[in-house]
Amino acid sequence: MKITVMTGDEQIITLDVDSHESVENVKALLEVETSVPLQQQQLLYNGKEMRNSEKLSALGVKDEDLVMMIPNVASSAPTNNLSFNPDGSAVNPGAFQQHLRSDSNVMAQLFQADPELAQVILGNDLNRLQEILRQRHRQKSELRHQQEEELALLYADPFDVEAQKKIEAAIRQKGIDENWQAALEHNPEAFARVVMLYVDMEVNGVPLKAFVDSGAQSTIISKSCAERCGLLRLLDQRYKGIAHGVGQSEILGRIHVAPIKIGNIFYPCSFTVLDSPNMEFLFGLDMIRKHQCIIDLKDNVLRVGGGEVSVPFLQEKDIPSRFLDEERYSKQASSSEAPVTSGTVERSLNVPLGGGSRGDTAQGPDFEAKVAKLVELGFGREAVIQALKLFEGNEEQAAGFLFGG
Repeated sequence: MKITVMTGDEQIITLDVDSHESVENVKALLEVETSVPLQQQQLLYNGKEMRNSEKLSALGVKDEDLVMMIPNVASSAPTNNLSFNPDGSAVNPGAFQQHLRSDSNVMAQLFQADPELAQVILGNDLNRLQEILRQRHRQKSELRHQQEEELALLYADPFDVEAQKKIEAAIRQKGIDENWQAALEHNPEAFARVVMLYVDMEVNGVPLKAFVDSGAQSTIISKSCAERCGLLRLLDQRYKGIAHGVGQSEILGRIHVAPIKIGNIFYPCSFTVLDSPNMEFLFGLDMIRKHQCIIDLKDNVLRVGGGEVSVPFLQEKDIPSRFLDEERYSKQASSSEAPVTSGTVERSLNVPLGGGSRGDTAQGPDFEAKVAKLVELGFGREAVIQALKLFEGNEEQAAGFLFGG
């Protein structure tokens, strides 16, 4: 009869054996096919270990059946005369260490297969050696458990709904893992934090670091910043109101025109003044359009006046750390969807979230769907919720933060 053997590295081997063959003889055949020594093989059938003395027929192995072969790590080292504790540590770690040290061939193989263990064996810290042995034992147990589960799924009843759900989840998780590995290899920058766009400007002669945000409809300045720039005397309070969005901020009014200096040229600019101590100055789409600005990410510069002035975007080291909070707050302050009213004057400050809509972080169906997706990647629910709140509901940035943590 023919049996199919699947190895731990997903190699498929077909053997032509007698139904009354012993498991030990099957292992001998596999040693020829795989170069894995007989003593280092462990065979599983229907999730149960096959012992050397047992016959295939006695175990119920039939023609075209599948057998799983996994490496027996504990027997990979020549320690037949040494014993191990149930947790994988050596009963006599000193003797175990000396036994391996005395065999140069084994040490050479160990340096290739497990350099960390090899270094510990050459050292003098027996406690560290025991810790590594316990760790390898746990890894072996986890691997065996995973392979037994995979094997059980192969033999699962195709009409068992729960088994099919597990198979579907395993296939989906494998696809996610492969996609993540591909991203790490081909697009590693996707897991890094994106530095927002800041440039050096002067507002009414006062130097500032301006947050350039083409997704914000209006240019915004805080009350404290306007006061520092000597502009509060020009504040038109007829335009005051409340900005409602992800957050809420009081609009103190509007400064209709004041000079800003970009590079060596002065430009007229208007500002909406917010009572927001956490946000300083946001250069929005209204002024970007007015002054024909170009956000050139290839050369990493902001071009103003159709290209007559070019100023570089600041590097992360040049941006004060407090501005990280300012970025989050500016998106709250600039995401108003409700009218802003004061007396008989009605103004609409409809400023989308910076860089495009990022979604509402309120607990709702969309938010829960994002939480569920990230939890499927293996992260804890509380950590996922915190990450989504931190990045204002942006699923991709939250995932990058969690992977990086």
